[in-house]
Amino acid sequence: MRINVRLFARLRDIVGEGEIARQVPDGASVGTVWDELTGEFPELRAYRETISAAVNAEYSRMDAPLGDGDEVAFLPPVSGG
Repeated sequence: MRINVRLFARLRDIVGEGEIARQVPDGASVGTVWDELTGEFPELRAYRETISAAVNAEYSRMDAPLGDGDEVAFLPPVSGG
């Protein structure tokens, strides 16, 4: 399956781009995508417990299944005043 991954803020800085296309196996979940990204960009691992994820603009859990053409977004925690 082909999916699009969007990364925001510090995650985008680590990867070097805000949007990337990925091939994932049938039956992949949001967590599968995250695990593949952390394999390629180990610095992302520090964010595993604090990121939010969304599939097609709807907040999602890491075990949510993906379909062909889905967009997965990873958002780090936000702070500020």
